[in-house]
Formats: sequence, C-alpha cells, structure tokens
Amino acid sequence: MMEKELAVVNGLVFDPLNRIDGEKLDIFIRGGKIVESVGKKARIINASGKTVMPGGVDIHSHIAGSKVNSGRLLRPEDHRKDVEPRTRHTYSGVGYSIPSTRTTGYRYTKMGYTTVFEPATPPLKTRHTHEELDATPIIDKGCFPLLGNNWFIMEYLSSGRVKECAAYVAWMLKATKGYAIKIVDPGSVELWGWGKFLKGLDDPIANFNITPREIIRGLCKVNKILNLPHAIHVHTNNLGSPGNYRTTIETMDAVRDLADEKKPVIHITHVQFTGFSGSSWLNLGSGAPEIADYVNKHSHVSVDLGQVIFGDTTTMTADGPFQYFLHKMSGNKWTNGDVEVETGSGIVPFRYRRSNYVNAVQWGIGLELALLVKDPWRVFMTTDHPNGGPFTSYPKVIAWLMSKKAREKTLSKINKTAKKRLDLPSIEREYTFGEISTITRAAPAESLGLKNKGHLGLGADADIAVYDIDPSKTDPEQSPRVLRRAFKEASYTIKTGKVVSKEGQIAGTSYGETFYVESIVSPSLEADLLKEITPKFKDYYTIEMDNYPIAESFLKNPSRIPCKAEV
Repeated sequence: MMEKELAVVNGLVFDPLNRIDGEKLDIFIRGGKIVESVGKKARIINASGKTVMPGGVDIHSHIAGSKVNSGRLLRPEDHRKDVEPRTRHTYSGVGYSIPSTRTTGYRYTKMGYTTVFEPATPPLKTRHTHEELDATPIIDKGCFPLLGNNWFIMEYLSSGRVKECAAYVAWMLKATKGYAIKIVDPGSVELWGWGKFLKGLDDPIANFNITPREIIRGLCKVNKILNLPHAIHVHTNNLGSPGNYRTTIETMDAVRDLADEKKPVIHITHVQFTGFSGSSWLNLGSGAPEIADYVNKHSHVSVDLGQVIFGDTTTMTADGPFQYFLHKMSGNKWTNGDVEVETGSGIVPFRYRRSNYVNAVQWGIGLELALLVKDPWRVFMTTDHPNGGPFTSYPKVIAWLMSKKAREKTLSKINKTAKKRLDLPSIEREYTFGEISTITRAAPAESLGLKNKGHLGLGADADIAVYDIDPSKTDPEQSPRVLRRAFKEASYTIKTGKVVSKEGQIAGTSYGETFYVESIVSPSLEADLLKEITPKFKDYYTIEMDNYPIAESFLKNPSRIPCKAEV
C-alpha cells in the first residue's frame, strides 16, 4: 500500500533537470507525487551520507514481445544458470540475459530503475508485447512499433503522400498503443525477405521505388506533423559492418535540414554497433571519435551506447540480415522471424571475449562515444539489452565512465592489438555523479517527453532511488568497486511514493503504467485513411483488420498521452 506521506531526508541529491548537484536536501511525497511539505506523521527515510537520484529511465531495452519470448525458448541454458527464488514479495523466475517478465521488473527495481521502454515491437505482434509488459511488475513502460519496413508506409512515402502517411502512423500508434516511431535497417529488412541485401542509403528498394534515405526523411517529417514526444528512433543500415560509422553519420545528416528547434529530431540507437571504422574485420577500428565530433557540432541528434559487456548474452533484433550474418560468422544457433508486411527479426546467442580483437574494439567504441560526446543530455547509457549485455551490468558501465582506473584495468586484459587501435587509453574524462544522473535519468526522460519522470521537482512522480554511497567522501576514480556495489542494489527504490525495494530486496509489488501516444488527426483524413487501408488489409494480412487494433481496456494500467497533429 502507498504511504500516505513520506519524506526522504538529509540525502545528497542529484537532480540535473533542476540544477541540483549533490546538495543535502529533503524530498517530500504525498499521493505518489513530490510536494513541498508533509505532516509530522509522515514516514521518514534517513538518507544521510547517501546519494539520491530520480528513478532510472531506460530508453532502449528489449524486455518484452515475440522476439524476447523466442529467445527464451531458444536458450534453456540461459535459464538454468540464473534462477531467482521465490520470496515473500516475489515470484520465482529465471534467465540471465533474457530474464522472465517478473524477474525483469524485480531486477530493474533493485537497481533503482522505475521506467523502461521496449524499443522494437512488430505491430502485428504488439498485443503479445503488451501482455508481457503487463506481466512485468513495478516499473512503468511503453513500446515502439517497427515502421521502417512497413509496406503501407513505403507506398505512401514513395508516392509523396506524407500527410496520408502521417494519418496511417497515427492510426498505427493508436491501434498498437505504441509510443514512438521505430526504424530498423530501413528498407533492408524488406529486401532480406526476397533474399537480397542493401548497403547504401540511396540504394533502391525493389517493388517500392524508394530508398532508405527517403524512408528516414519521410518518417522524420511524419513525426513532426504528429507532434510526437520522442524523435524517430533509428537503428541505422549496415549495423555490424566494418566502416559503418560513415552510414551512421550520413543517417544523422540526412535529416539535419528538418530540425527547426534546438532539440533532436532523430535518435540513433546502440551506436556501438554502428560505430565501426576500417575496411574489413582485419583492420576494424573505432569510429566513435568521428561520430562524437558530429554530435558535438549538431544539436538535432541524440544517441545511446549499446555498450558491450564481456561474457555471454543473447543478441536479438529486427535486423534479420545482420543476425543471419552473425549466425554464419559465429556458428551459433539462430532463429529467424519475418512478420508479414511489417518487419523481420533474428536471434543468435553470443559471447563477447576480451581476447577477441573485434569484441575488444566494440567494448571500446561505446565508452569512447560516451566520453567524447560533450553534452550528457544527448548521450544515454544502454547496453541495448541483451544485445551488448544484460541490463544488470549497468553498474559496470557506470564504473567505467566514472573511473579511468576501472577502464585501465579492463584495458590491461583485452586484446593488445585492439587496445592500440582505440583512443580510449588516452581519454582522461571521468563522469560525475550529476552526469550519471543525467544519462540514466534526466536526459532519457526528457528525450521521451515524460514531463513527470527523470527529475525531483514539485509535481513530479515520486520515483526515487537512494544509493549507499557518499559522493562527498568517495573518490569515484579510486573506488570503482564501491561504485559497482552501490549502483547494483539501491538502498531504497521508491515508485510513485511506495517503497518497492529496500537493501536489494523487493519490499512490495505493484504494476506500473504503460504509456502510449495518441496523435489526433482531422476526422476527415482519418476517415479517408480507413476507407483506403481496409481493403488492403484483406490483400496484405492473414488477419482481419478488426482484430488488429488493441483496445485500451486490454492494458492493465494504460496512460494515454494525447498529441495534436498538424493535419
């Protein structure tokens, strides 16, 4: 049950949105919100000598849906090696890199995270994605429908019907209860379905008379027309290919002229996987310095890391062509999943090794990007869970970012040739507590347009993490183990005013909200759209159109975010 009133007192608060950087403050909570004061009977949590931050916000983590479930089925060995026992407040669960739904919610909560977004769901299979999100306890969540290889969208954009495309996307977001436009390997997944491969942004996509560049630009225009809260969320072409950093920069630059405000219009995700320099696997290097230089010079783009964690994991993505190549290169088992009219996917188990030249370079790319991008409001911490590694490894990433000593220790163990090819050994920057709070909380929440998340101002949701580390007495550079231990298990995690985790143990269960966007277009445009797409559903899909949309009542705790479209 939610506390009527709660006070977190004497903590050292890091709230970047409100420009609070380690000040000793009291935070008061009533009705699940942060308020100015509480009464004498309020429950007191003494946070003396502890770090207090808003609840963590993960902008990109594959936690639910058909590909995640397929990954669970593919990897029984992943279950056997990591079992969560039942406790007074939790169900049992399994899974290291692909934990079961309840275990996912528990583990995020223990780390002080309270909001997580599933970044890639096939619209046709999003009903199942919502079933799994609803089964994930405590955290708030949302999902991004895959639209970069959708036949309807490619047809609209190839004929220049951007307004009609915007109406279709608005309908799709409403139908799937989705939150943002996700683009994966635009056009390439469609070609992959025909056994063909695409490399450049200007390569034509057979049957549609359109290019990846035109898809990206068209959906960026649609995003602006619909006034969606988050920029287009883009997994670029050529992921996992030597020299692909050029494609990443070219993709960012493709929409530069569409930016009319000082905020990003495109988010490039898991850039570690698209930050390779070199012309082959033999001379692979880091393109992070060039990408960071572009980000530093242009305000219209944001990025997240996709940081590699050495060890075993499971790769899964809608980028079916890349997963096939990974299967062929690694010899590991593989499953492929195409979705009619909409997208594809692939799943391959993988192990990142320090001794492997390519894996070591990959590890360095993510950290170089984070350390070389000057503005922490436009670079977010992710592992592209589980692709770069499980989200439970975030404390390791924090230690690497805050401690050059921690980086040097890992650098001393990686492939020696890879070490010589990286700029990482010469980078002196170390993140501060305030910058960690920015890239894990304030900046992702701002990017997602979640006005009540990622900060501790009056009226904000009372999502709070208290960590057992005193920044006034701890030198992060010399104390990476202390950092990892503190961020692994929050002393307290508070979700909408309720203590849900204490000293690494779940203290109570509840189910968070599922955010979705509804962009409202003109009734006449929507009517014309439905008249046009209804017969096409009979031609393209194996289900009836009436079975496609998801009713709001299907979601356990829906939270609708309305937007006014400009059409």
